[in-house]
Amino acid sequence: MSAKENILAKLRKSLTGTTPVADNFNVELVTQTYRYAPEERIAQLRKLMEAVHTEIHLTSGEDWPALLAQLLRDRQLPSLLIAPTTSHGQKITQFWANNPDLPVLKAYDRPVEEWKAELFNDTPASLTGTLGAIAATGSLILWPTREEPRLMSLVPPVHFALLKASEIRDNFYEVQQEFEWAQGMPTNALLVSGPSKTADIEQVLAYGAHGPKDLVVLILEDQ
Repeated sequence: MSAKENILAKLRKSLTGTTPVADNFNVELVTQTYRYAPEERIAQLRKLMEAVHTEIHLTSGEDWPALLAQLLRDRQLPSLLIAPTTSHGQKITQFWANNPDLPVLKAYDRPVEEWKAELFNDTPASLTGTLGAIAATGSLILWPTREEPRLMSLVPPVHFALLKASEIRDNFYEVQQEFEWAQGMPTNALLVSGPSKTADIEQVLAYGAHGPKDLVVLILEDQ
């Protein structure tokens, strides 16, 4: 018997003859104070995210590429990392093709081992999508995929994130129910409220210690 099997066997044996405690979970108790009218969700999310140094911009599904291009120019960023096979990656590629003077697009289309040094040392910004957001906590929901790996939102100093206004949920419980996480937890879902920061050295708050120093969210409002 392996160590794991031995531990599980002991745990199961310890439950012999016991009576399960009734589950008195009250949904209203954990959700009723964290519900917002549809028109309030953006404001609630924005208030909490801007409080922790996240930059928020409101735009539309048609105008966001031009806004992103301007933000890159304003920051004098020479390149942008994208996932070319995603819908937003394809849209930005098309926009860039019609505007050749824009910063260089880099495609995350190969194993990290083949370009690790460039990714970590010469990739100043990235663009990713999101699974949505949570108004109650001011958090983006990131769900890395094979097309858009976790390193895209973790390594570049500036992270641009696209968020559809219609995908802002009220609270975390609502997210869990909608995606049926009780039936199978995702392997790598992330809740991100702002840029990376730490204060564990001399109690001085520093940004960018363990990830992006800037988080810029483009909220695509419904037409």
